[in-house]
Amino acid sequence: MTSHISLRLQQHYPGFSLDLELQLPGKGVTALYGHSGSGKTTCLRCIAGLERASQAFVQINDEVWQDSQRGLFVPVHKRALGYIFQEASLFPHLSVRANLEFGMRRIPRQERRVDLAHATGLLGITHLLERAPNHLSGGERQRVGIARALLTSPKLLLMDEPLAALDSQRKREILPYLERLHAELDIPVLYVSHSQDEVARLADHIVLLSEGKVLASGPIGETLARLDLPLARGDDAGVVIEGRVSHYDAAYQLLTLQLPGSTQQLRVAHAEMAVGQTLRVKVQARDISLSLNPGEHSSILNSLRVTVIGETPADNQAHVLLRLDAGGTALLARITRYSRDQLNLVSGQSLWAQIKSVAVLA
Repeated sequence: MTSHISLRLQQHYPGFSLDLELQLPGKGVTALYGHSGSGKTTCLRCIAGLERASQAFVQINDEVWQDSQRGLFVPVHKRALGYIFQEASLFPHLSVRANLEFGMRRIPRQERRVDLAHATGLLGITHLLERAPNHLSGGERQRVGIARALLTSPKLLLMDEPLAALDSQRKREILPYLERLHAELDIPVLYVSHSQDEVARLADHIVLLSEGKVLASGPIGETLARLDLPLARGDDAGVVIEGRVSHYDAAYQLLTLQLPGSTQQLRVAHAEMAVGQTLRVKVQARDISLSLNPGEHSSILNSLRVTVIGETPADNQAHVLLRLDAGGTALLARITRYSRDQLNLVSGQSLWAQIKSVAVLA
């Protein structure tokens, strides 16, 4: 069976046009990222069939949902998808259980791939089944909405900024559940967000949109580290690294991660994990300092040998962004132009990248 998502969408509105062509992985989480008005939600609505693009080809793994050249258009209710909006929009007169069963009844019993116990367990809402929606927090309502979408046994999940309506505490509450869905379910997800930290935490693949067009599409680690994209120039720029746990120091609650394809290691303040497990971390460009000598007798625990690969101006005229290579792992560093000149940094130069353990986002 083909395992990819193939999209070709052209749609024109007054003052805005969507024109994109993409080949995306047929599994994992793909983030559609860009500023407001870049076309993220329009893209999702065309994939769902809520808007009929004038020229379109939409294939989800082995199913074609739209092919304008052949006059094929599968209506929304026949597309095996779950759509999760910013607001859960639960039926207020039904209990949580009844809301979930409403979604499940859409699917013949023999075609159900996710049962109620599995969905409620994944999202931690089993204890909420008899509650009314008006007795739920915002994060709980959103988790119920996600469970309801899962119980339609979708072949694709569309998530349109599902955390945007939540405060920071509720976002922290729900993110671990989204990570569990990613880890445990074999359902591809298209995730719309304008939060780079959300994208870095959840996505395997990222599509950068601007004014209805694709600026870039690729694996999250490679794409966030590209200096030619606006992603690298913002204050929240950084890279995603998936390291393998090689040691845990229980006394100091520090994990040691082996960097992929490298002999170098990164120490992270984190709860215990078993040796051999993988952990995704984000290292912010602004949290890296550079030195011509290895750090000694310092509170900064991580000192990695790196090579300067490239440079670009940052969004602040006093700063520059450097791309570094740490033995096969890409890093970004934001430093002042003054520091660059004082260190006489040039492409190909070797030096040391210093990273606080408490600054690594795990």
